[in-house]
Amino acid sequence: MSTAFDRKIHETVSNPELQLAIYSATGRLMDKRKHAVTADLLPDYQELRTHAHALKQHTLENLDYYIDQFERQVMAHGGKVVFCKDAVEVSDFVLGLAKERGARLLVKSKSMTTEEVDLNERLEHHQLEAVETDLGEYILQLAHERPYHIVAPALHMTRFQVADLFEKKLAVEREVVIEKQTLIARSVLREKFLAADIGVSGANFLVADSGAVVLVENEGNARLTTSAPRIHIAVAGIEKMIPRAQDLGVFLKLLGRSATGQPLTVYTSILSGPRRGEEIDGPEEFYVVLLDNGRTKLLADREKRQSLYCIRCGACLNHCPVYRKIGGHSFPWVYSGPIGAIITPQFMGALHEPGLPFASSLCGACAEVCPVKIDIPKVLLDLRAEVKKAQAREGQGRLERLAFKAWAWVMRHPGLYEFLGMAAAFVAPSEEGYVRGLPGWMKAGPLGQWLSQRELPAPAPKSFRQMWRRR
Repeated sequence: MSTAFDRKIHETVSNPELQLAIYSATGRLMDKRKHAVTADLLPDYQELRTHAHALKQHTLENLDYYIDQFERQVMAHGGKVVFCKDAVEVSDFVLGLAKERGARLLVKSKSMTTEEVDLNERLEHHQLEAVETDLGEYILQLAHERPYHIVAPALHMTRFQVADLFEKKLAVEREVVIEKQTLIARSVLREKFLAADIGVSGANFLVADSGAVVLVENEGNARLTTSAPRIHIAVAGIEKMIPRAQDLGVFLKLLGRSATGQPLTVYTSILSGPRRGEEIDGPEEFYVVLLDNGRTKLLADREKRQSLYCIRCGACLNHCPVYRKIGGHSFPWVYSGPIGAIITPQFMGALHEPGLPFASSLCGACAEVCPVKIDIPKVLLDLRAEVKKAQAREGQGRLERLAFKAWAWVMRHPGLYEFLGMAAAFVAPSEEGYVRGLPGWMKAGPLGQWLSQRELPAPAPKSFRQMWRRR
């Protein structure tokens, strides 16, 4: 675990106000999801999960075919598909288009993919204004923070913190009533929508047989972002593809319920190209940016490929005891929680944050609630093995490997194991069933770090083997 990772965890754990905010918000989302997927309300819930898993598996195994089909359909409807291998190519395309069209202002709907490629920062570096229009994302943009949660990006902030932020950044009177805070943000953002040259969105799904971009939301800002400006750019990872419009119903039934406990989000937009004929709204130009950014590397691994099945519902975060304790900003990249723990090492490299795959209790709650049945604990175990192999290649972890070899040797010699157990029971200073007063040399290194958060149970006076012989 890196020093920065460890420091952020301790900062979060030691902040009672933040702990309460995380626990209460994720707790509400857990309860709503639990109610929404009951047998009374959704009797075929498990069948839908199985179906969604199979659809994702089929699509990724035939992704080249579906991408080609999607591109043909987008072009047939007057749009264009742009393929980008990384963050630089995405920003270069958007910057180049903005320069050609003389654009100065962009409005953005919520998109984890654009967060992934740091699009806002790259555009601002070239004197382009990019404004987040999702309320949570707008708050974070004013605070210069990244999302705390996949679905609820400002989950960690209280209304009092938002009031202070609006007062400072927007020069308005301090307001702590949430509904009035929403009105303040709306009044600012409406002007941005009207003045924007380009609208940038993500995509929840890309439908191959119709070339459609599907967006789900609750605020209406994505619909304005994609219809008011004269240019719409949708930035999506290649894994967002699904084969047919008929398949959309499966995912929409699962996404809202898993994310917020809603049967369906307030707005579902299905967009397929620029406005046509006599249509009075919609963009004049329509672009879909298909991003790789490490995804094809994941496709090559049949075991860990399931990481790309994710539909970004956030259910695994809400149910994860580790996320609920250490929060979203403790994670080293934009994706947090269990899904971040398996995506980040695969996108960024095993040693980007070697402690990340180990920041899990492997309780399995994430796999139980995942709407597309990603076996996250299995992928975490595979990634732990990769981290250890990478560390070995770098010459790290020699002491740990030596300790495990010694332990394995002792375990193969029952007599020695029993003798060491008797010796430990004889010399270990115990108090109330726990070892107390260990010598300083034992508190140094990895053992000391382990004991800083745990109590060490005292060895039993008699081992099981001894009791069995005297039974």
